[in-house]
Amino acid sequence: MARLAGKTAIISGAARGMGAATARLFAAEGATVVLGDVLEDAGQAVAAEIGDAAMFQRLDVRSEEDWARTVAATVARFGKLDILVNNAAVLHVGGADELRKEDAERVLGINVIGTMLGVKHAVPALKANGRGVIVNISSVDGLRGCNGLSAYTASKWAIRGITKSYAYEFGPFGIRVVSIHPGGINTDMGNPAAEASEVVNARSYRSVPLQRIGEPDEVARVTAFVASDDASYMSGAEIAVDGGWTAGRYEAMLPNCPPGLT
Repeated sequence: MARLAGKTAIISGAARGMGAATARLFAAEGATVVLGDVLEDAGQAVAAEIGDAAMFQRLDVRSEEDWARTVAATVARFGKLDILVNNAAVLHVGGADELRKEDAERVLGINVIGTMLGVKHAVPALKANGRGVIVNISSVDGLRGCNGLSAYTASKWAIRGITKSYAYEFGPFGIRVVSIHPGGINTDMGNPAAEASEVVNARSYRSVPLQRIGEPDEVARVTAFVASDDASYMSGAEIAVDGGWTAGRYEAMLPNCPPGLT
């Protein structure tokens, strides 16, 4: 039997990248899926590709009205809500001494407030089922620091923290909450120049144990596992899907350090 048979999920940021990959996989695993995004044409195209098991909703995650409308439409169309995947995110690159207030507010508004509003509006429907799953997509930058990514890093650490708080808050209602922490992933955000993987790997991923960029499907498969009953005793956890990036670092003076990192 498909792992998500009979489940209904809302996935934010589902028009492309990891969100689209997650929507496709959830549907293949038997779920009905609601794809939320501000990219209407792309989101509708993915929903049409999936077929009757999918529906697109325009969703600006900073908007309470959009969230309320999306949850209501989900329940009206599919009868219930079982899974929320908070995937929508934006990235801002720049030095901390050059960060503009509006850039910080945009990153925190989408990545953090958007996640919190999604939980706020989804939880009543999840409680009505007596069980449910919330998957919050954080980042390796929610497990470490990185120069030039202060606003993004702050947002992803926040997601890691509120996930643990939500696990306590909603656990008594049968709702599990988990954060997933992707590393570099071959998406429009993770590889904006759309360079061939061998170029990106040679330049940027030699210090990562698996020495390559990840693919959206690799994150989607972990999300599907967490959302399934196979992970029924998992809550409050943080799962790195990062090729080993957060495991440590190579030391050039020790054995088996790859050439070029000395």
